[in-house]
Amino acid sequence: MKLVLVGPPGSGKGTQAKMLIEQYQIPQISTGDILRQAVKDGTPLGKEAKTYMDQGALVPDALIINLIKERMKAPDCKAGYIFDGFPRTIAQAEALEKLLQGLATKLDAVISIEVPEDEVVKRLSGRRTCKSCGALFHVLYTPPAKQGICDKCGGELFQRDDDNEATIRQRLAVYRTQTAPLIAYYTKQHVLKVVPGTGEPQDIFTAICRALKNEE
Repeated sequence: MKLVLVGPPGSGKGTQAKMLIEQYQIPQISTGDILRQAVKDGTPLGKEAKTYMDQGALVPDALIINLIKERMKAPDCKAGYIFDGFPRTIAQAEALEKLLQGLATKLDAVISIEVPEDEVVKRLSGRRTCKSCGALFHVLYTPPAKQGICDKCGGELFQRDDDNEATIRQRLAVYRTQTAPLIAYYTKQHVLKVVPGTGEPQDIFTAICRALKNEE
C-alpha cells in the first residue's frame, strides 16, 4: 500500500499515520527524518543537503526526490509506505509521479483528512506544554488536574508561540495556498480519498480503512 496523507496542522495526521503503519505494516517516509538521517550519516546527499540547511535555505526538490528514492530502496519499503509531509506543492507531486513511474509503480491513494479551520484553531490553541518534562495537555480535551501545573512533574505549563491563534491561522493560510492545488491534482489522478477529520481517532481510522478497501 503506497499512500500520501494530507491534512491541515492539527488534523491528526500523525495519529492516523501511526495506526496505518501498524495496520499495513509499512514505514512512514518523512522528508524531515530522511534529511536529518542523511546529514547525520554523512552520505553524499546528506552533505549536499547540509550546505543548504546551514544557510537556512530550502533544500531543492531534486535533492529531496533523490533522498526519497534512496529511502524507497530499503527492504522495509517493499510492501509500501506512507508519505508524510511530502509532496507539498504541484512541482513536488509531479516529481514524485516521475519517480514512481521510473520504478514502475504508483500511489494507491491520497488520503485528505479534512477538518474545519475553527476546529483546528480550537485544537491547537488549547494545547499546553510542560516547561520541565515536555508533557502535553489540552485545556478542553485533556486538562491538568490543577490549572497551569503538570500532572506528571509539577512543572509549569505554557502555550507555545506557534500555538497562538494568529500563528495558527497563518499556518492554515499557507496550507490552503499549497494544498488546494494538490487536492485538484490528485482528484484528476483519481486517487484522492476525502475523509472527515472530526470525531474520535478510531472512527476516523475506520473511515480511512474503508476508503482504502475500495482501492484494493
